[in-house]
Amino acid sequence: MPKARSVYACAQCGAQSPKWMGQCSECGSWGSLAEELSTKSVDNLPIRSAQVQPISEVGSMPVARRSTGVPGLDRVLGGGLVPGSLVLIGGEPGIGKSTLLTEVAGKIDGTALYLSGEESPAQVKLRADRLQASSESFLIAGTTNLEECLNAIREHHPSLVIVDSIQTLVSDQIESSAGSISQVRGCAAMLQAAIKGSDAALVIVGHVTKEGSIAGPKVLEHLVDTVLTFEGDGFAKLRTLRCAKNRFGSISEITVFTMEQEGLIEVQNPSAALLAERQPDAAGTAVFAAIEGSRAILLEVQALVSPNYTNNPRRTVSGIDFNRALLVLGVMEKRCGLRLAGCDVFINVVGGLQVREPGADLALFLAVASSLKDVPVPADLVAFGEIGLTGEIRSVADSERRLTEAAKMGFKRAAVSRHIKSSQSVQGIKVGGLRDVRDALGLLES
Repeated sequence: MPKARSVYACAQCGAQSPKWMGQCSECGSWGSLAEELSTKSVDNLPIRSAQVQPISEVGSMPVARRSTGVPGLDRVLGGGLVPGSLVLIGGEPGIGKSTLLTEVAGKIDGTALYLSGEESPAQVKLRADRLQASSESFLIAGTTNLEECLNAIREHHPSLVIVDSIQTLVSDQIESSAGSISQVRGCAAMLQAAIKGSDAALVIVGHVTKEGSIAGPKVLEHLVDTVLTFEGDGFAKLRTLRCAKNRFGSISEITVFTMEQEGLIEVQNPSAALLAERQPDAAGTAVFAAIEGSRAILLEVQALVSPNYTNNPRRTVSGIDFNRALLVLGVMEKRCGLRLAGCDVFINVVGGLQVREPGADLALFLAVASSLKDVPVPADLVAFGEIGLTGEIRSVADSERRLTEAAKMGFKRAAVSRHIKSSQSVQGIKVGGLRDVRDALGLLES
């Protein structure tokens, strides 16, 4: 046996160091290095050759999916759960992860084994009764021991295994505390070995850090086949389930839920729900047509510009990339002469959704300019377009789908780039092509 040696691994990114350091050299996190034992050695290892064959001789593998019983979750997964696959789901505490998985365990066609390390079986039973998800095929075990979990999987041969959560599991073969990088990585690898090649699918719940990313080493995300994230405010009704990685389908699909007493209810028309309480005659608000997967969704972008009487004006952004927002504010100062240096700027996307595409630049620009001038954006106007550093407005993809959704919701005009082809216009909505931000600023004066 090779001699064991100590290495120090980062709990955030998985990077290893031969000695302890206060700050990880890879991701920059402080106090995240933890000691673990390594017995790997390349000395005297047997030499083996991998089996090599032409790719034309490799047989195709049909992907047979199993419905979860929740149509919105099936859509995000790409049609349902794939047998033998690993799914990692993360989100803030109280966002609805356990609620969703309890519904799935009660509705899926087959036997579901719920391995709960955070709640007792009685607590899970209370939630299942409230969601009307109790059934004979819903099996529950309250344990934090990995070996007990693996024995339960071998004994009952379930169609679905749910681990809530991976940070609570402890293996007798790993000498470290629960939640450490060694336990999380080792337990996930052993669960993967037990599931791969079987007819069962495995869903793992992962905690999130204060930055919003899934806690634990990045290797955990690389290990699984699908990564799902819950977004939204835990105190609000709207929740968004988004796919960040999927080896068996698209990574852009989302589903919007509302949290009700009877569980998570899918919102069939997200645009109507997100714009339901909008005040169209108020300054500082603009409507953006976003593309999320195969659907277009209308979002309300709000901005508040107020005087600052100190030498340190604030920039607070929620729902949009902070650096992207600063870029738009810089273009407003340089290309339009709008003075924001002495003002606090607060930006928010209503509903808790996270906008990742640069197509929201134009709507953000209009909302900030509207608040600064105290002039409302026309109520029947929808906007989308990317803003460049020289102030030009660039076209974005899927313009026709965005315009179709806007026309369906009753909007009559669209502020877009002038480079959008006329063939992409939609009947019932007037498309106004804009060259740069100065043209966009004119919309508030018309």
